[in-house]
Amino acid sequence: MSRAIDGTKRKNRRVKILKLAKGFRGDRKSNYKPAKDAVTKALGHAYVDRRDRKHEFRTLWIARINAAVREEGMTYSQFINGVNKAGIKLNRKALSNMAIEDPVAFKAVVEAAKKAVQA
Repeated sequence: MSRAIDGTKRKNRRVKILKLAKGFRGDRKSNYKPAKDAVTKALGHAYVDRRDRKHEFRTLWIARINAAVREEGMTYSQFINGVNKAGIKLNRKALSNMAIEDPVAFKAVVEAAKKAVQA
């Protein structure tokens, strides 16, 4: 049986890789071998970074809460301790949004946390 070197399966596989390499620079966008390596590496990074995004957002929320709480004369750790003791069931994302969008409500949460820490 003869070897197919220009068949549709082979071409489709290569076209799929080259479509994924769109936007890359140099040979990595147009030559199959470098494109295949670049796409494999890029997909690996994308997989890992989708998981890292969760950690990065949590870090951002904590930094925002810390900044808002320090204006009220508390540290982040004291605030979280007070929130837990007060029984306030708000996650860090909600607290961060509240600090930005509704400072009055956030101030009330801070006051409740202060009372819970002192009691």
